[in-house]
Amino acid sequence: MRVLFIGDVVGRPGRAGLAAAMPELRDRHAPDLVIANGENTAGGLGITQKTARELFDAGIDVITTGNHVYRHREVYEFLDRAERVVRPANYMTGNPGRGSTVVPVGDRRVAVINLSGSVQLRAARSPFPEVDALLHRLEADVVIVDFHAEVTSEKVAMGWHLDGRVAACLGTHTHVPTADARVLPGGTAFISDVGMTGSRAGVIGVRREQALEAFRTQMPVKFDTADEDVWINAVVVGVRDGGLAESIEQVLVPAPSKSDKPL
Repeated sequence: MRVLFIGDVVGRPGRAGLAAAMPELRDRHAPDLVIANGENTAGGLGITQKTARELFDAGIDVITTGNHVYRHREVYEFLDRAERVVRPANYMTGNPGRGSTVVPVGDRRVAVINLSGSVQLRAARSPFPEVDALLHRLEADVVIVDFHAEVTSEKVAMGWHLDGRVAACLGTHTHVPTADARVLPGGTAFISDVGMTGSRAGVIGVRREQALEAFRTQMPVKFDTADEDVWINAVVVGVRDGGLAESIEQVLVPAPSKSDKPL
């Protein structure tokens, strides 16, 4: 089985770029399951029912999120009923949404778990015992974890914590792809951060002149989503019989531009 995991999709440019790129991504990588982190799809912060539907229409099977998931209050009811949209499992139990989902892929049951880091991010519980409890409870043949965390050390620690127990532990949140993709000794595909699907012409997805102004002046600045030079950051994980990984490959490609020929 092959799983295509798309890094944080940022705003309308990220959504449009991903939709344009999906046919070629499917042809080239032949994924059986496509997962995307969608917590920045709505104007660069948060997710709405509309932006989630756009990802599903583009061919995404499961959407993960992170610390901006509750940015738009109108999405709360949708999160409660959307079985293929997940938010961090270690948030408050009564918060809108679910922390994991199990989807059929051929004759396998694939669990997708979303976790938040607890270093420099707010979470109700530590992600480490939280994922242990979920693995004990979930009935699945394959498990994919999106670890939405700020600090590299916490992500690396989670990879080792889960090695041999899940097919993949994939970091999100920083919007910058890291160079440490590998299959750990126990059979878990790992990367500290998959990266961002959005504009490389800005600063982690926002217009560079606005980000520079904020850094230079140390004053509040309204950020807009950057829209030039959109790239797809993703990984493809090969899962062998037994539910562990045999490979992980980074995908770092420009999205088709309007002048490109149809795919």
